[in-house]
Amino acid sequence: MKFPRLKPPFTLLISVCVTALAVPSAMAQNAATETTQKSNAAVQSQLPFNNKQDFKDVKKGFIAPLPDNGVIKDDKGQTVWDLSAYAFAQGKEAPDTVNPSLWRQLQLLSEGGLYEVTPRIYQVRSADLSNITFIEGDNGIIVMDPLISAETAKASLDLYREHRGNKPVVAVIYTHSHVDHYGGVRGIVDEADVTSGKVKIIAPAGFLEEAVSENVFAGNTMGRRASYMYGNLLPKDPKGTLGTGLGLGTSPGTVTIIPPTDTVTKTGQQIKVDGLTFEFLMAPGTEAPAEMHFYIPELKAVTAAENATHTLHNLYTLRGAKVRNAKAWANYLNESLQRWGDKAEVLFAPHHWPTWGNEHVVDHLKKQRDLYKYLNDQTLRMANQGFNMVETAEMMELPPELSQYWANRGYYGSVSHDTRAVWNYYLGFFDGNPARLYPLPPTEAGKKFVEYMGGADSVLQKAQKDYDAGNYRWVAQVLDNLVSAQPENQKAKNLLADALEQMGYQQENGPWRNFFLSGAKELREGVKKLPVPVTASPDTIANMPIEMFFDFLGIRLNGPKAAGKKMAFNISLPDIKGNYALMLENGVLNYGPPVDKPDATVTINRSSLDDVIMGTAKIDDKVKDGSAKLGGDGAKFKEFLGMLDTFEFWWNISTPNPRPKS
Repeated sequence: MKFPRLKPPFTLLISVCVTALAVPSAMAQNAATETTQKSNAAVQSQLPFNNKQDFKDVKKGFIAPLPDNGVIKDDKGQTVWDLSAYAFAQGKEAPDTVNPSLWRQLQLLSEGGLYEVTPRIYQVRSADLSNITFIEGDNGIIVMDPLISAETAKASLDLYREHRGNKPVVAVIYTHSHVDHYGGVRGIVDEADVTSGKVKIIAPAGFLEEAVSENVFAGNTMGRRASYMYGNLLPKDPKGTLGTGLGLGTSPGTVTIIPPTDTVTKTGQQIKVDGLTFEFLMAPGTEAPAEMHFYIPELKAVTAAENATHTLHNLYTLRGAKVRNAKAWANYLNESLQRWGDKAEVLFAPHHWPTWGNEHVVDHLKKQRDLYKYLNDQTLRMANQGFNMVETAEMMELPPELSQYWANRGYYGSVSHDTRAVWNYYLGFFDGNPARLYPLPPTEAGKKFVEYMGGADSVLQKAQKDYDAGNYRWVAQVLDNLVSAQPENQKAKNLLADALEQMGYQQENGPWRNFFLSGAKELREGVKKLPVPVTASPDTIANMPIEMFFDFLGIRLNGPKAAGKKMAFNISLPDIKGNYALMLENGVLNYGPPVDKPDATVTINRSSLDDVIMGTAKIDDKVKDGSAKLGGDGAKFKEFLGMLDTFEFWWNISTPNPRPKS
């Protein structure tokens, strides 16, 4: 089955970076130092490893494994998912290069296949970053959160049908606006069935706008950072990536989207689907800007979407995004408890494994609720005592009743960066110390720092002593200044890489490990342009509101090039019956209704405009083939197109980027 793809170079990241399964090139990797070995060994005595309940729960209801040893391919025979790549952890003790807690999470996540959650609810797990859930109605199935890619979603549906019969899909529920919860939708339903009314698509208010907007405006920088966060540049082995803690990785198949037919707008709203009642609770501004929980009374089953999984989640994601509201997160979990806590017998989620039994469901929701409430309240307590963001994060420590609960461990979010997220949510980037209000940029500051330290050789000599002593955080902080000052100093980059590597080996948090090890790789080898496709979906582009598309043009406009220019263009889009003006003035692009005296007029269908703006076609070609008409001073419109920047994906992360020439 073929799914539509968009040709490059348009790159549009949607919430989760989706990357290829290419094997990264080998990198020089060190063994764990004695300091790292001791750090990881200490974890064994700090956490309740004798509690094996999760290992029982992750196997509960198992029906069948993923076929073909967990390998899923696209229509060209290219692998988009390979569960077997993570089999190296099964049945083995954690090696010295891995935090034992993260190793434990990897062992749980690498269990995959079709599972019964409870009669009439089934999940396919570990076939992508997220789970896909099949809820059996009277005559068909309701699918919750159809993964990232059409290929992985279709393979999951095929596995379900092999064991549960060829039931038709009658509805799809998107619990929230991240790509791993809708991207595979065309792998399980035909849009014609949605258009005809045979299939409902149910989503929370604001879903479509958020699904295509969160990572559009800063998508290029988010995508590059996501290649670090998800370990896309690293080998899958005990010295490389161990997944993300939330899931194993991201599938690089075909990302699709079908707009909702039914929108949930308020808490308490009910929708009947194929004999089942879905009662919804709105949870915006939590793990996603548009998110919702729901309860099925006939099955006594509840989901809190991604707000109550088996990890501390991100209040700030390291790929970059708006900071999330910890207080609201806790409040919506509390409201879920109040509404359904005395009824629910099973809690299932689009990540990880379910929780069974009313007592356990309530306990899990309470501990997750109080996890986010504690981080919110204690961060503000310390901030109000005058401690800055970094100090607050260093001082934050969860109480044992929260920290010793496995589902609260920081596999995806971390106490450290979530604390900083809360601080930043309320107080922003500035900590109030005027000495930090106007700092030099890293390169200039680095040069002065190295000068004050007595030169590069002196810095390296001192840093080596600290490295030998196991002071890796300080070595990284110091050598960041030296590398910023002297990006060609390979000795400095190598020692910085060594420090980051040991820090990575010690991490319980999957994305932190991936960031440290990816940074080490870049410092040693330079930027490697490995296959890491950022989601570029025709469905997503077609569903971007035209106003958002024009906003994106304003971001791509090169302000210095546009300075002193004054232009206006009337844009007519017959296929969407839209008429607009683009107005360039003061180095800024605005849009509005058509103007009386434009410099040029452009008549073009929206889809063709997408091609021109994204560089897959030239305006002259569209005029030549008759799909566009250009009136007035066409040269000015072409001049305007020449002012739109394209974004280089492979910019430096661990070394300075060259400043643009004026």
